[in-house]
Amino acid sequence: MTVVTRSACMEKLNSTAMNEVIVQQVYKTYQHQEIKAVSDVSFSVKKGELFGLIGPDGAGKTSLIRMLTTLLLPDAGSATVHGFDMVKDFREIRKRVGYMPGKFSLYADLTVEENLSFFATVFNTSIDANYDLIRDIYVQIEPFKNRRAGKLSGGMKQKLALCCALIHRPEVLFLDEPTTGVDTVSRKEFWDMLKRLKQQGITILVSTPYMDEASLCERIALLQAGKIMSIDTPENIVQQYPGKLYAIKSSSMSTLLNDLRNYAPINSCYAFGEYHHISFEKETSNMQNELIRYLQSKHQHALELKPVQPTIEDCFIKLMNVTV
Repeated sequence: MTVVTRSACMEKLNSTAMNEVIVQQVYKTYQHQEIKAVSDVSFSVKKGELFGLIGPDGAGKTSLIRMLTTLLLPDAGSATVHGFDMVKDFREIRKRVGYMPGKFSLYADLTVEENLSFFATVFNTSIDANYDLIRDIYVQIEPFKNRRAGKLSGGMKQKLALCCALIHRPEVLFLDEPTTGVDTVSRKEFWDMLKRLKQQGITILVSTPYMDEASLCERIALLQAGKIMSIDTPENIVQQYPGKLYAIKSSSMSTLLNDLRNYAPINSCYAFGEYHHISFEKETSNMQNELIRYLQSKHQHALELKPVQPTIEDCFIKLMNVTV
């Protein structure tokens, strides 16, 4: 699998006409530069694209989004949003972007309708002026329009926050882990809403720690420890996985993991749902049979070994091991 270099990350950043977001070698540190939250990050987001920042907690996703929405200053590097510099033109950017932070941050004591009216007023517009953009989302919470926002369920809070981020019809929509803490049905509904918004020409940059959501984006950047490991379509990243991947399980999964890690021909091994995923140092015609015999000698029973297609999570783990 190809590891992203600085030159590969630049992605022809000079072609600004087609890019709504351009990030060039951005750095951000905390605690007197002891913690590197974002390190030499470069990428671009095309106009009308649904782009995902994928990574675990602490990968740098929130810091990136807060810089791009002008809420945080970078230590070095530059970025533009809709053609405006994120430092020099912060006022222009704020007029043209919508931002939904990871933590619910609307006014809990105001009703649904009052929150929406307030944010419309802030941007010198009205609910009626842009109702066509939020209609499909708002109709789901309209029956609760007189309920205080703090009393809404997680999924309803999510929909209200999205409506407030869209009420001024932004050019670019930034969503920081919008599906964290909501149920599976609400997660699916939210991504369906994003697809409909994309059809209206809005550029969307969304961050998520959920690897299964990566496939719902057109392109993704895999982040770890403040650095981008790979940028491509989800399909291309999966296709670049080197070698073959296998799933294995037995009647004793905890001891199986230790036995696999002590077996020299194994290149990588990690828990993955009800199986462990493994890859071999070298592919041979007899390697699977030799592994089974080894595990049987370790008193492993009810063994099942099968080839599997890599997922984005498998690719992420592989890239992490390469870049360590």
